[in-house]
Amino acid sequence: MENNFKSPIGKIAYSVFAWIVGLAIFFPILWMALTSFKSEIDAVNMPPLFFDFNWTLENYTGILEQSNYFKFAMNSIILSFGSTIIGLVFAVTCAWAMAFNPTKRTKDTLLWMLSTKMMPPVGVLVPIYLVFRDWGLLDSRFGLIMVLFLMNLPIMVWMLYTYFKEIPKDILEAARMDGATLPKEIFFVLLPMAVPGIASTMLLNIILAWNEAFWTLNLTTSDAAPLTAFIASYSSPEGLFWAKLSAASTLAVAPILVVGWFSQKQLVRGLTFGAVK
Repeated sequence: MENNFKSPIGKIAYSVFAWIVGLAIFFPILWMALTSFKSEIDAVNMPPLFFDFNWTLENYTGILEQSNYFKFAMNSIILSFGSTIIGLVFAVTCAWAMAFNPTKRTKDTLLWMLSTKMMPPVGVLVPIYLVFRDWGLLDSRFGLIMVLFLMNLPIMVWMLYTYFKEIPKDILEAARMDGATLPKEIFFVLLPMAVPGIASTMLLNIILAWNEAFWTLNLTTSDAAPLTAFIASYSSPEGLFWAKLSAASTLAVAPILVVGWFSQKQLVRGLTFGAVK
């Protein structure tokens, strides 16, 4: 099987297959961007119009004039970076303890933490909503930051754990022998060696928090609503306005797509690190 991939025909077939899969994944994004430059009539035309339509910026100018886009964008930035910074503080300390002071239950604990990600969020919506209501956290940035931080914490701990496991324990022991305290050991010895892993974890958490829609739609209304709520606001009982909805979606995903594009190498390295172990 391996020799088939190394043959010239196998390499060409593999490349063609990879391009087909890549284009299939990218097509919805391309179609959304194209629709955002159409009129509402062209957006629902049958058969669909790919490039032979009257290009217009009317949807973008209308959205920027009529909607408070920058307020939603600012909320997305605050929620994403806020939950990431708090998550890193807890994830680094937790991953350090598991990687360098493991017990016979460490792997079980890690698997249990990851298993919580498999639970449907709607299963805990009612209790969390009631807690938010009673504590006055509905439609607050602080409350949503806490939810996003707790939701993504298991993945952050797992990624940092795999990085920390690759760092020789002898280096930390040498630092202790030289008199380094625990905070110095973590901040001046461990963290500088784990910068790539921390950067990958931070980027992935920012993307996950940016794209989160379930909790943002159910726990916010206006003050703390991020760009996911901004997109949903263009779905009305009067019907869907596909061109405006596509323009709003393009404006919402553009910042995080740019971040993901420039950091893709770091992200792939972070997600695949330790995969062969």
